Amino acid sequence: MLTSAPPAPSRFALYLDLIRWNRPAGWLLLLWPSLGALWVAAGGFPGWHLLAVFTLGTILMRSAGCCVNDVADREFDKHVKRTAQRPVTSGKVSTREALAVGAVLALAAFGLVLTTNTPTVWMSFAALAITLIYPYAKRFVSMPQAVLGVAFSFGVPMAFAAVQAQVPLLAWVLLAGNLFWVLAYDTEYAMVDRDDDLRIGMKTSAITLGAYDVPAVIAFYLIYLAIWSVALWAVVNPVVWAAMLVLALAQVAWHFQLIKSRSREGCFKAFRLNHWLGFTVFAGVVLGLR
Repeated sequence: MLTSAPPAPSRFALYLDLIRWNRPAGWLLLLWPSLGALWVAAGGFPGWHLLAVFTLGTILMRSAGCCVNDVADREFDKHVKRTAQRPVTSGKVSTREALAVGAVLALAAFGLVLTTNTPTVWMSFAALAITLIYPYAKRFVSMPQAVLGVAFSFGVPMAFAAVQAQVPLLAWVLLAGNLFWVLAYDTEYAMVDRDDDLRIGMKTSAITLGAYDVPAVIAFYLIYLAIWSVALWAVVNPVVWAAMLVLALAQVAWHFQLIKSRSREGCFKAFRLNHWLGFTVFAGVVLGLR
């Protein structure tokens, strides 16, 4: 008995797949440090307007970044098991179409930024530039995850700019700390594709670090937590912050268990669960600010 083929996905469904709508972990990784910075900059709840701008803006810019990344990597993604069926790589969505979707999303995000202040608007251009540079850094930089770290941490100084109309030293210190968190989780992500990336000549931190990948990931986590702890110690309740650190360090230990064998499944699971670590630190900020 013949069975009919499943219907082709609609354009809307393909666009949702393009922006990873069913995988919210990506935008949560961007959201928690940005919101944490908002709370620190405001000394508490930053108001519904800025909360909405940064939440929606994060989702929109991460989605736009996915469009740009998939266009830039479309030839490489064909040779990677995990990415071979992405809409652009598989030909279901054209490069022009993907870039158009990305442009619409980026413009919507910019519209949100325009409701803030001039310093934040200017910083948004720098954030966009880094977002566009990152997909191509993987061809030339031995640890492109550092470039992603800047891109994924830029919401921190933007949050301070939106609240205070300036970017103090504290914002840059928190950005530097968050960069190490990005290095940790994106190295875990790169460990999933290491064999494929070696074969096609892609540069990643997992390849550069080699046998030191696992200890480096753990070190990155610890440096991230140390920098944020030192930077915020004067403005948080030490008991609340210490409790947060216990929970965060327990997650770091769990990540070590997941990645120590370097299995694809374990490394990918560790990457996907990172947003819980980000949420833990954010909760420490919200509950601990004095």
